[in-house]
Amino acid sequence: MPNIALQSHNPATVWPVPPEFRAIYSHAAEARGFERMLFISGQFGVAPDGSLAAEFEPQCMQAMANVEALLAAAGMGRRNIVKLTYLVTRSSDLPALGKLRRERWASSEAPAVTAIVVAGLARPDYLIEIEAVAAA
Repeated sequence: MPNIALQSHNPATVWPVPPEFRAIYSHAAEARGFERMLFISGQFGVAPDGSLAAEFEPQCMQAMANVEALLAAAGMGRRNIVKLTYLVTRSSDLPALGKLRRERWASSEAPAVTAIVVAGLARPDYLIEIEAVAAA
């Protein structure tokens, strides 16, 4: 599987990333040595059979699985992710999002990340959407 050299940039001239977030967040991620880029459209927590859990955590896990499936289809993996954007509809779900990211997507060189709380997504029952950019 292709790999890239990812280097996080978190200079002292920008607010410090708290220790508990360093494995899942970077202010900037520099990707070197890549030939391809993959732009993954926002993925919801909809399973391949069209089902959607009512709760945040299962939706988040499914959205992550959807991103992973699209990476795999392009011959890439989580280590190829250079940028993630999370859109959530409830700020109260941000701690759960952080927990799930640490459990599933933590890395020594974390990608650049944006988390946004929005008023709504494409359907009222969608609680999270994840966009990703990967390089190989």
